[in-house]
Amino acid sequence: MRILVTGATGVVGTEVVQRLGPAAAPPRSTLTRVARRLTDDTLVRWRIGAEPPPAELAGHWDVIVHSAATTRWTLGREEAVGANIDPLRAVLALADRDTHLVHLSTAYVGGVRNPEDLRGAEFEGYRNGYEWSKARCEEVVRTEHPGPLTVVRPPLIVGRRGSGEISRFSGPYTMLQALVSGLAAVVVGDPGGYAEISPVDEVAVVVAAAVLAAPPAAPRTEVIAAGRHSLTLDALLDIICLTLNEFRQAAGVAPIERPRIVSGDSWDRFFLPLADRYLSPVQSQAVKLLAMFQSYTSMTRPFEPTRPVADPAAVMTAAVRHWATSKPRLALATPQQWALIAEPA
Repeated sequence: MRILVTGATGVVGTEVVQRLGPAAAPPRSTLTRVARRLTDDTLVRWRIGAEPPPAELAGHWDVIVHSAATTRWTLGREEAVGANIDPLRAVLALADRDTHLVHLSTAYVGGVRNPEDLRGAEFEGYRNGYEWSKARCEEVVRTEHPGPLTVVRPPLIVGRRGSGEISRFSGPYTMLQALVSGLAAVVVGDPGGYAEISPVDEVAVVVAAAVLAAPPAAPRTEVIAAGRHSLTLDALLDIICLTLNEFRQAAGVAPIERPRIVSGDSWDRFFLPLADRYLSPVQSQAVKLLAMFQSYTSMTRPFEPTRPVADPAAVMTAAVRHWATSKPRLALATPQQWALIAEPA
């Protein structure tokens, strides 16, 4: 079996390659890993969508795992097309009707859409350019790929269950750094809103199982989520602050304060205008970035998982602990209070 993994050095791709392990090794199979940047000489470098595929990628593929993506929530519409939709079409050009495509999407393409939410009007009700582009990608694979298809939809991804290990800190880890730096003076969201997370190893288990199983006769969608057992934003913040403060206490450092939760309506009406007027450019940019979590922490309806995530509280605790251990200078930093740079007229 000939297997191709794009985004092989990314958060999910790294874990998928490790999970496949001996099952993807010769003589049973051959595994080719593709990435934009070479970190070792076993990788194939390909800037997907920006240049033709290398000669090594010619020929029939039994399975293609497409995990390469730009996950920035600040993507504009044109950026999102170039970052995620064009590369998908370049990957589809390598597939044929006998290629099983395992496509990494996001659970949030199936969430509630609201044209008034953040940049929803620009992105047809989706929360941001990343989410919009992943929804369009799902349309593309369902209409343009002639072969077997498995779509895998994870929520926000954190470190492995138990150890908290992850190849790169991104996404929800932004909140951790903001909390200990003092930039997260408030968190925007609904205290009772569902805040879905999944450990990266459980995402990789679903992907690897799809790779090694018989190709599905009809397109299949796997949703990885805790559903009704998901953490609320209130509980998520409690876990983050408690775990960070346990780490800080062990080092003899003062605890951080739990930030206030501000509703999206209050943020838009009062806090955002004040941030623009009175905060420094760095502070203002930081709080706007954190506000982009609003839609992910204000979900009123849970996902319906096909692959349930058990005990997300333990998962988040392990993720925070590993981050703190890996970045002790950040985790033990003294929060800097907001400072006004102008006075009202």
